[in-house]
Formats: sequence, C-alpha cells, structure tokens
Amino acid sequence: MVPARTMMKQTVTVLAIALLCAACQKSPPPTKAVDDTMAKAAFVKQQQDWRAERLAKLTKPDGWASLIGLHLLDPGAHRLGSAEDNGIRLAMGPAHLGVLTVKKDALSFVPERGVDVKVDDAPVQGSVSLRDDTKPDGPSRISFDDGKGVATVIVRAGGYRLRVKHADADTRLHFVGLDYWPGGRDWQVKAHFIPNAAGKTMPVANIIGSIDEMANPGVLEFQYAGKTFRLEALDEGEGTLFLVFADRTSGHGSYGAGRFIDAPMPDAQGNVVIDFNQGYNPPCAFTPFATCPLPPPENRLDLAIEAGEKAYAKSTH
Repeated sequence: MVPARTMMKQTVTVLAIALLCAACQKSPPPTKAVDDTMAKAAFVKQQQDWRAERLAKLTKPDGWASLIGLHLLDPGAHRLGSAEDNGIRLAMGPAHLGVLTVKKDALSFVPERGVDVKVDDAPVQGSVSLRDDTKPDGPSRISFDDGKGVATVIVRAGGYRLRVKHADADTRLHFVGLDYWPGGRDWQVKAHFIPNAAGKTMPVANIIGSIDEMANPGVLEFQYAGKTFRLEALDEGEGTLFLVFADRTSGHGSYGAGRFIDAPMPDAQGNVVIDFNQGYNPPCAFTPFATCPLPPPENRLDLAIEAGEKAYAKSTH
C-alpha cells in the first residue's frame, strides 16, 4: 500500500505540471518581439558594416581623400613636377616627374631621367603610350614616390585632365571622420522601378560647369509620409542604380550639392529598396579636385531626409 503522504506528493507534482502546461498554452512564446529585436540588431550591423567599408574606401591610399590636383591638358607637351619651372606643377612629388604629351587622340609619357616612375606598375624607359579613363581597361596609372603618388588622365567636358592623388595628402592624413543623421529602418523605402525606353540618356550638370549625357534606365517611385516622390535613376555600368539627389537637408546639415545612393537593380516585379541610411557625400565634399555630378532638377526632393551622411566637417589643419 502506498502511504498517504507519498500519494499527496505525487498529486501535488501532477497538479504543478498541469498548471505549468496550461500556462504555456495561454502564454505563447513572444516570437514577434524576438523577431523585432533580431531585425533591429541585423539593421544596426548592416549599417555599421556599410559605414566601415565606406570609410575604408574613402581614406585608402588612393581614395578620394588623397586627391591633390586636377589639371587641364591642352594639346602639346606638358612638363610635370613639383618645381616651379614645370608647366603643370604638382602639389607633391619629385621636382621633375617627366613630360606628358597630348597629340590629337594619343597620349604619351616620358619619365625624367633618374626618377623612379612606373606606368601600370612597370618600370618605364623612354616614351610609353597612355590610356584615358574612357578606355575599357581604365586609365594608365603613372606612379611615383614609391607608389604613394598616382596620376591618371581622365576625360571631362570634352577635354583631357590630369588627376593626381598622393597617400600623404593633408586631406587624407588629417581626415576628421564621417557623421551621420540618426536615420532608421523607416528610411529603407520600398520603391517601384518604371523603365524608360532602351538607350535613354539625360543631361546631368557637374560641379566643374559642364553637362554630361548619362544613361537613364528609368525612374524610381516611392511613398513617404503619405506623399509620392520620384527619383531619376542613372546607370554608370556598376551593376547598381546610381541616384544623385538633393533634399530639404541639403545645405542644412547635409552637403549642399546633394548626395549619392547606390541602389540595387530592380527585381522581376520592378521592386527596389532605397536605403537612405546609405546616402553618402560625393567626392567634391572632401576635395576641390573632383568632378561630381549634381542632382538633376527632377531629383530635388521636397522632403527632409534625416538619414545617411551629414556634411563633412573639414579639417582645420
């Protein structure tokens, strides 16, 4: 026979288990709250990773913060170097780097004797042909100062220009960092892509005063705060939609000449997410030697986008 005390203990145990099961059934696990917490954590990490990559690209030895010059190249021969007697005086580098010649559509370079200069990482002896940035392989790289200095020829406003970078540029060595608007997941906006006719372009002004015809594959339409907005999308062949926009914060916390966003290509249904948290400043926010496109009139939004990069607080060094 089982003692009464033992039976009572067993009964109490069974009742406790039953009550616990009933409580579990009445109070399901808070999956929604858990999911929301995980989504917030994923968003924060995504933005932190993007910001870290953005800073690394901007301040790498040949990043935009390293620009030290942009020089017009007229037809003829140009002596390059940091000494006063050069036709094109470089802000940094050897006193005499060499001679760059523009002859119709041909570019060539002859290094100064005794100066360590490379073109596309190869030592140069005598004259060598150069590519500009319109060529499929990109521009030739004239490197000097043990590779810390790099000069390339670009085509802008219908003419050649010499772009010069140096890893020891003050703008890079004394870079003061990036600041961001609070932003948030609400600024990850769902948009619908409306395609244009194949091959359509649109005129886009740039900061050096010329106008470029840029590929304009379509427009992104989205809603925010109950209003509908549109952004003309550009395509620079990078596999993304390039957005150049201004908004109510431009010149009032954000860079006055607008910001950029690299948005993903639309899916099969034309859906695109525009992440305004990843709006970033153009190179001309950090240096006077860039040739940035400006927001077309269609991309000037009557909306204060308090997300993405704020205006750069330039170093006082």
